[in-house]
Amino acid sequence: MPYQCRLCGGTFCSEHRLPENHDCAGLESWNDPNGVFDSGFDDSVSGSSASSSVLGLDTGPGGVLAYFRGNATYILLGVMWLMFLVQYVVAPYVFGIEQGTQAWLDLFTLNTSHPLYVWTWVTSVFAHGGLTHIVFNSIVLYFFGPVVERRIGSRKLVALFLAAGALAGFAQVGSTLLQHPEVYGREMLFVQDGTTYRLTNATAVLGASGAIAALMGVLTVLNPNLRILLYFVIPMPLWVATLLFAGYSVLMSSVGGIGAGGVAQLAHLAGLALGLLYGVKLKREGERAPQELRFGGGGGGMGGMGGRRRR
Repeated sequence: MPYQCRLCGGTFCSEHRLPENHDCAGLESWNDPNGVFDSGFDDSVSGSSASSSVLGLDTGPGGVLAYFRGNATYILLGVMWLMFLVQYVVAPYVFGIEQGTQAWLDLFTLNTSHPLYVWTWVTSVFAHGGLTHIVFNSIVLYFFGPVVERRIGSRKLVALFLAAGALAGFAQVGSTLLQHPEVYGREMLFVQDGTTYRLTNATAVLGASGAIAALMGVLTVLNPNLRILLYFVIPMPLWVATLLFAGYSVLMSSVGGIGAGGVAQLAHLAGLALGLLYGVKLKREGERAPQELRFGGGGGGMGGMGGRRRR
């Protein structure tokens, strides 16, 4: 028999009827934390979900993985920094996989040599081209991620992040392959007489900017007048920041190509477009976004998104 959640209005089976057992947007504003752990419901209903029982993990209220419920943004941030450590410490110093070699590129980037290496569809989203790149992306994700997560839930946030990030990378790499099909399957780097050369027109992309651009697109549709502080200094509505971001990417692409400045400009635009489309879908379903971004009482800031092409 289905049950309706009084906080988010969704309909769920008896196993997931408690707010804490599904992606409930209203749980964040529920000022009765004790009720989560002492709800008075039947224990057979308020326990772990079916998926957790199969895995042998307790994700129910107070369970081992309870902390991760509603905190997917911070998990994504953690994975990004863990991947950064693997890229620049573990890979070169433990396994001898030097940065920039074909093996390194095939592990951490979505590239024109081997675009069908499935693991790179995920690793390329979390990998980054340097410290500045990951710091700026982390700042933007830190502010935008939780806002989107409260509206669509943790599972949908992760799905959007991974799908938009991978598709943005494919937009960049796919466009390059359409223009230069001869680079498919060819090694990006080769050594001749002790000198390393890069294969002309080959492309490798990495970074979470495409995924983060999708989050920005969602928020722009749900609340275009959301006030932000660009680089923590310049106040402006979100729609202006989004327009500037898109305009910059279009300008750079028209002047220097889709990889102008070593940045995956097309990947940025593709991620933003996916976010805008998903935002339209949410708006039609009646979703709304908060009126402001908060951090310590202040407005949220938007850092730059940069890219081997970085995205």
